[in-house]
Amino acid sequence: MKPLSFENTEIAFQSKSTKQLNKSYWLFKLVSNNTLVKVSPFLLKIAFALRLPIKGLIKQTIFEQFCGGESIDKCDKRIQSLANYNIGTILDYSVEGKSSEDDFNRVTQETIRTILKAKADDNIPFAVFKTSGLARLELLEKVSNSKVELNEEEKEEFKRVKELINSICATACKNNVRLFIDAEESWIQDAIDDIVVSMMRKYNSERAIVFNTLQMYRWDRFAYLKQSYADAENGNYFLGLKIVRGAYMEKERERAEKMGYPSPIQKDKASCDNDYNLALRFCINHIDKIALCAGTHNEQSSMLLTQLMAENNILKNDQRVYFSQLLGMSEHISFNLSKHEYNVAKYMPYGPVKDVLPYLIRRAEENTSIAGQTGRELGLIIKEKKRRA
Repeated sequence: MKPLSFENTEIAFQSKSTKQLNKSYWLFKLVSNNTLVKVSPFLLKIAFALRLPIKGLIKQTIFEQFCGGESIDKCDKRIQSLANYNIGTILDYSVEGKSSEDDFNRVTQETIRTILKAKADDNIPFAVFKTSGLARLELLEKVSNSKVELNEEEKEEFKRVKELINSICATACKNNVRLFIDAEESWIQDAIDDIVVSMMRKYNSERAIVFNTLQMYRWDRFAYLKQSYADAENGNYFLGLKIVRGAYMEKERERAEKMGYPSPIQKDKASCDNDYNLALRFCINHIDKIALCAGTHNEQSSMLLTQLMAENNILKNDQRVYFSQLLGMSEHISFNLSKHEYNVAKYMPYGPVKDVLPYLIRRAEENTSIAGQTGRELGLIIKEKKRRA
């Protein structure tokens, strides 16, 4: 077999027909238009208010590219399609912006369904949820602020949140399904971190079941990683970590400037890249205690991790090390890694089209804000189109 290369577009797009490839090309062309992306939330709001028949258009374009289906069962086709190329699936119920107790209970039950689905299907190596899907943002922000005291009603509310999360983690542990708890905005992350650590202490005594997520675009996360390892050592539990660069950079900077506090964001991309790679090195150096998922669309970091695994005699299929990318993106990384027998899984968002729209809009906004991301996707598609011509 040829050496691993993320330039191999034949492997990258082997699952796509020429028609599908052309569709992806036009979609990324649209997503690369900053003005269109900025006005799209407003236009979509008007379209739905006027009851215009746009659901079908959304479903056949951006939804089809980045989502698995409108329900768990409707994701089966995409799950199998990835499995044909030895790529796993992480089902991600991506309904955002809900705020009632009924909504939180519904998300809890849906997350538990994804865990049970993963137990029954070897092609689903992890489950995942966002804490903000189970709790009010205002509550999480208040809990994260050590200077603010919760009133009795809020204490009861937060207790219910922790009970919901515990029910999810208990189900994951009982069914031996590894579970990611996603990272979110810095002003609610302390509350999330504290909950995740308590769940790891409870459920990770024999292996890493519960995983925290570290966003390395924050300058304090590498220090937090080292502290997390020390806590796991002292507490005699395994540390599960998903390492990502992060998804809320613009929002973080704007809020810090508006509210007059130091930005939690790295001073530049080089600093973020450096900390990300240091985190990979640290995890591999302590692989006896850490299970790692590298969630990244960065070729250099992905290649570095393969090199670190080789240097430390870690087998390509060692279940303690996974690579992950989002569905519909960075196929050149996912498919080439899987072709070379590394563990790879795609995040597969799902949910009703209208409810998943906030996620899809955020994904489009992130693509336009990450320098070169959309251009890289387009360039690889063009390269493959020429190869097939």
